[in-house]
Amino acid sequence: MSLNPLSVILKENKLEGPNYVDWKRNLDIVLIADDYKFVLDTDCPAKPTDNASEEEKAVYKKCMKGNEMAKCYILASMSNVLQHQHHSYQFAYEIMENLQSLFGTQSRSARSFAIRSLMNKTMKEDTPVRDHVLEMIRHLNQIEVLGGSIDVDSQVDIILHSLPASFQQFKVNYEITKQDLNLAELLTELQNAESIYAQAKQAILVDRASGFKVTRPRKDGKAEQVTKGLKAKMGKKN
Repeated sequence: MSLNPLSVILKENKLEGPNYVDWKRNLDIVLIADDYKFVLDTDCPAKPTDNASEEEKAVYKKCMKGNEMAKCYILASMSNVLQHQHHSYQFAYEIMENLQSLFGTQSRSARSFAIRSLMNKTMKEDTPVRDHVLEMIRHLNQIEVLGGSIDVDSQVDIILHSLPASFQQFKVNYEITKQDLNLAELLTELQNAESIYAQAKQAILVDRASGFKVTRPRKDGKAEQVTKGLKAKMGKKN
């Protein structure tokens, strides 16, 4: 049986106690990659009887295998002292519950800090929207890893609220059309809007540089055409 190469992360960052938050984040990565994290979130069914259906037996077998693998990852990535304290636990979720009781205050503090960082994050004008949204998603993922839960609609609202004034029309359109986007789709739409805004801004600059005429009254009551813009300034120099 070969272990996920990502398990090297756990081997090099064993749980000692003070590093619980980082260790748990790495554990989640490994368990998700190997499709074993479900045993920490759902109860395994009771052992099926002899006359149970093949489907019931298969579900139980998958759950038991996932539990054993999760336990292996957890115990192998602990200090010797913690490993000795938890090796007799039958289920992986029981180990995690006990670790939560021992080191959970770290998670709560880290979660509160991540939430504050998320809510105070605002995008500066003329910075790439992709970088900003990816940073916001990183904070959202961190909150989820630490046990927090923010539904997708609220996540989208938080990101939209953090955008600068240049995206005001996008936000208005989003509300009017009642779009239903996940974070990946939202990022794509924001990048498209950013491209449109950049093109419009460039067009305005070109228009100003090329010069344009406006009509203004003269003292004698007649009108005259006055050229505005960069071309007019260049003409005066010539």
